[in-house]
Amino acid sequence: MTSYLDIPKPVRSGIVIVDPLRGTPQRVIVMQFNPETLERSLAPQAAGAEQGDRTEALRLKGPAIETWKLIAEIDATDQPELPAPNGIHPQLAMLEMLIQAPSARIRENQALAAAGTLEITPVESPLTLFTWGRNRVLPVRLTELSITEDTFDVDLNPIRATVSLGLRVLSSSDLPAGHRGAEMFLAHLAQKERFAGTAAGRLDTLGLTGI
Repeated sequence: MTSYLDIPKPVRSGIVIVDPLRGTPQRVIVMQFNPETLERSLAPQAAGAEQGDRTEALRLKGPAIETWKLIAEIDATDQPELPAPNGIHPQLAMLEMLIQAPSARIRENQALAAAGTLEITPVESPLTLFTWGRNRVLPVRLTELSITEDTFDVDLNPIRATVSLGLRVLSSSDLPAGHRGAEMFLAHLAQKERFAGTAAGRLDTLGLTGI
């Protein structure tokens, strides 16, 4: 008889905020439910494509530009054993802070501007990793965040919401050489090459005998 201990624990997708220098996780956002679908789009960076240069038709300037879209659900009523005095405000706030500059840094920049500083360095966000199983862990930038809150408690705290996420994969063309995120992308790309090498086809399956 199979016991509950024999059932594999499901792997959750999620987002990990990493210190880019030390590589230590700062925050982990676990998807309460894995999205049912994952939409990925890749656009090649072709050399000379805009000018129509035939000598450059097969050349690539760098890694493809890859974007991901997914829809996640957050539901406090699905976990009644966990206290939620603020509803799902904490979970939503963690996602929103991926695209918000810290308030302390904003105040600091305001003080610098008031003091007459001519050039203020934009706020650099931490390294964000999107994880979809152990075979896909890669650096991303959140490009789209849409939240639909559809259920509330008596204090109008949201207790159920649907979140649409748009992510752009950060490649070695987007990050400085040697950056931890760039190295992670190159490792991810090398893994894709290994996967592709195991999926060989045969010419006779296409009705061809040789090229």
